[in-house]
Amino acid sequence: MSDKLFQTFCWLCALWIPAVLLVILFRLVGSSAEAWNTFGWKFLISCEWNPVEGKFGAIPAILGTLLTTGMAIFLAVPLGFLTAFFLSDVPPWLGKPLSHALDLLAAIPSVIYGMWGLFVLAPIMQKYVQPWMLDSLGLRYLPFVGKDGNGFGFFTAGVVLTLMILPYISAIMRDVFSMTPTLLREAAFGIGCTRWEAAWDITVRYGLRGLLGGIFIGLGRALGETMAVLFIIGNVIRVPSGIFDSGTTIAATLANHFAEADGLMRSVLFALGLILLVLAFGVQVLAWYYLQATKKQRGEA
Repeated sequence: MSDKLFQTFCWLCALWIPAVLLVILFRLVGSSAEAWNTFGWKFLISCEWNPVEGKFGAIPAILGTLLTTGMAIFLAVPLGFLTAFFLSDVPPWLGKPLSHALDLLAAIPSVIYGMWGLFVLAPIMQKYVQPWMLDSLGLRYLPFVGKDGNGFGFFTAGVVLTLMILPYISAIMRDVFSMTPTLLREAAFGIGCTRWEAAWDITVRYGLRGLLGGIFIGLGRALGETMAVLFIIGNVIRVPSGIFDSGTTIAATLANHFAEADGLMRSVLFALGLILLVLAFGVQVLAWYYLQATKKQRGEA
């Protein structure tokens, strides 16, 4: 009898997750119906945002979200990999304190990251980093860089997002490295592999699922981040023309306008929320498809 009750309880807990997802999805679809009926599919490709005239488009927020998230993943994945690789090989007297410090970074609230970015990072970017990148590195003459360099914008937001998701990615990669059987690594060293070759050819292949899981956890955190981005991205609803320019993301747009939104604009914001949910869900589906498609190449059954 107790086994039956436990099995039923487990089933209810398992079904609770898709049930909540469906409730959220139905709510977003129902509340955004007015926006889709008014603008149709053109809402997804329109660049306009004029609440006075009742004209709205999702492209600025979508591109801003993809740009900041892409920058964060581009910077955080190699840093997280190298950090985890270092922590898995150093002596315990050094590795444990550093690992605890890394884990504590994940406990910092996002609003603190946003305040730090606003009062510390943005002035440094404005005075030193962006002028150096524009003038000394010659990025001023490259397309899709921007020429503002005022300290705010997509680049600063991407750096803050990198610091936010780095603890998650690095901690999971560190655990994956530690779970790799010692026999496999010793066998690699025995045939003359270097530490890097053993890590790349043995550890990464053995724990690819875990490594990708850490990356996609960080990706999900970056996609939906609100407060940290809200402080420093500039909150200008326009199509990004450069990584140093100000702009917005879907989450920042929702936070800025939802309190006073009504009527059509409220429906537009729900439509943006639906787009964000679809983006996050689509990333997970692509990750699952990639793992299934490459299963035989990794030697999995």
